[in-house]
Amino acid sequence: MSRIENEAFASHTLNEILTQPAAWQAALEQVNLNQAALRELWSANNFTDIIVTGCGSTYYLSLAVAPLLQQQLGKPARAVPASELLLYPETIIAPGSNPLLLTISRSGRTTETVRATRSFKTKRPGPVLNIGCYPGTELVAESALALLVTEGQEESVVQTRSFSAMLVAAQAAAALLGGDAQLENMQKLPALGETLIAAQHDLARQLGQDNKFQRFYFLGSGLQYGLASEANLKMKEMSLSNSEAFHFMEFRHGPMSMVNDNTLVVGLLSETTRSYELAVLREMRKLGGKTLVLADQSVPADAADYQVNFNSGLPETARGVLYLPVLQLLGYYRAIANNQNPDQPHNLTTVIFLEPAS
Repeated sequence: MSRIENEAFASHTLNEILTQPAAWQAALEQVNLNQAALRELWSANNFTDIIVTGCGSTYYLSLAVAPLLQQQLGKPARAVPASELLLYPETIIAPGSNPLLLTISRSGRTTETVRATRSFKTKRPGPVLNIGCYPGTELVAESALALLVTEGQEESVVQTRSFSAMLVAAQAAAALLGGDAQLENMQKLPALGETLIAAQHDLARQLGQDNKFQRFYFLGSGLQYGLASEANLKMKEMSLSNSEAFHFMEFRHGPMSMVNDNTLVVGLLSETTRSYELAVLREMRKLGGKTLVLADQSVPADAADYQVNFNSGLPETARGVLYLPVLQLLGYYRAIANNQNPDQPHNLTTVIFLEPAS
């Protein structure tokens, strides 16, 4: 048995990161099985807009999914924390609108999301779409259609395999409803994920265990901002490190004052604004920071101290999940370096429950 296999056997979190491509395959199959129901839900209700909601990791997943849905389906789409939808619905649901509510929850039991869904249904009687990992839950019961990727279920508190599996389900659903010819090409994702993890595991370990890095910044814009936010959350949750996420260009408006030679700046590179993003990374190197760049194709050496290339040939709308494994591994190995237990992160539990409102 290899060292990596031994480590994975000892850690639920590592095992879940390493096995996630199989869950991506299951997510693609789940969307394929529900093609007719998805098309019927979308075409029969004349939705004016889309609200995507979740909590914690699934809120960041919503931030990645909402712009994708807007781009693919041509309808305004907005990501909001479930607590905001529950407590401030008048700031989110426009008068006279007929929004589709897409709820995303690993457990299907998170209190804010369940309550927000029930409250939403009292105001708008239309159907709710859910993406999750567990059947027989409150959110499934409240939904007209649920895309459940049971292979994404986890023992760990932090979301890794579940997050990426639910993202693939959302990406595939968007492609299906938007008539995107890339849906068929997305079938390559599980094999691409296996290759990526095998090729970049050692780099993630090297950077995660390098104690010279005391600050981590994750930069992403457009479809990648939600993924950068999630990568930041993984670093915080697992390793208790100083870590933040920003839009690429916003990082220059104040936060870059924190960059020094103890900083790792991680760039989730896009295609559409690649030249702007590379300019930011070059500037951070001049300030003394080190840069890790994730992109489909290689980038100039003057912008990246380290780089991870997917070589997928897929457009941004179809390949977002490929940014995740290396960054999850980065957080995992940083946790080990910080003497933290990734399976049981400080102060956290798998499902967040609220006490009944007084």
